[in-house]
Amino acid sequence: MLKIAIPAVAALGLIAFAARSQATDSDVQPVAAPMGWHLSHEGSLAKLAYGVENSDQLALMMTCERGHAQATVYGEVQPASPRLVKASMSTAIDPLSGGLAREARISVRDPALQRLARNGKLPVEAEAGAFELTATRGERRLISDFFAYCGSDRV
Repeated sequence: MLKIAIPAVAALGLIAFAARSQATDSDVQPVAAPMGWHLSHEGSLAKLAYGVENSDQLALMMTCERGHAQATVYGEVQPASPRLVKASMSTAIDPLSGGLAREARISVRDPALQRLARNGKLPVEAEAGAFELTATRGERRLISDFFAYCGSDRV
């Protein structure tokens, strides 16, 4: 009887310890990656995004073709500018949120975007209200590269 009872108690002890370790590990929250400005290129398209790098967690993305002074803006956050032209119909489904995609167009020479290039501050609007996205010195270089690529001569 002891030959069976001792290994069974030991096995139950190991199972309880493993379950306790897993429960403790699940309580640890992963460290959230910081949000910031990121520049990428996809063919002839330049993409300037504010969000978590290498993820689908984006608050704002602007795209443009080389030499075009017009940017297309996507995301839940939009530049606070009276010159922002919203798409007349948002019928495309956003694959990230499952809702309607929000799309707008804006000149890269718009004062709000030029303020981002000069001072690293972009006033934005969202459902939560108005606030400001900021850029570090290194991110401001990426932003300037984006505007230069788009064809803005005033960065």
